[in-house]
Amino acid sequence: MAFRIALRTAAPALAAVALSLAVAQGAPASATEHGAIPAPTAPSAAPAHPSARQTAPADDNPFRAMELDGLKAEFRFMCPAGRCVGYWSLALTEDRLKRHYQGGEFFAYAPAKGEFGFFLDTDIAYRTVKDPRRVRLGDSDFTRRNPRVEIRYGDPDRPRAAEVVATATTWM
Repeated sequence: MAFRIALRTAAPALAAVALSLAVAQGAPASATEHGAIPAPTAPSAAPAHPSARQTAPADDNPFRAMELDGLKAEFRFMCPAGRCVGYWSLALTEDRLKRHYQGGEFFAYAPAKGEFGFFLDTDIAYRTVKDPRRVRLGDSDFTRRNPRVEIRYGDPDRPRAAEVVATATTWM
């Protein structure tokens, strides 16, 4: 019972901290309109110009040396077990999200070695996803040891027959 009471009092404060991080990382300000979450406080020293604010240094981007087609590198936050961490990932670009997909699944595939990767949903890894908005490829051994990684749509049991939706290529 004491745990529930403590959780009820701490949950709004934790949610406000998470929301502050999300807004600082570019989430729309309308996200603060959720009734159960108090609005985040404004930082004391705001950047003089919106372009002066950076989410992460560009030099930290592990995908900067890759040629991306249909993918974009994004710096994001996740808070598994209450401990927030920042990470880089690859997600589909807006033009690829707008396409109509039906009857298959998205999967990460390295054609040179026939290896499969996985997608991240916060701290959970999925081999396949059906929704294009859930395609999020993290910086992993899979992306580092394969010179070409493809996001494919179709039947993962027949990867060579699946449609190539996006690619990330590291030129040696």
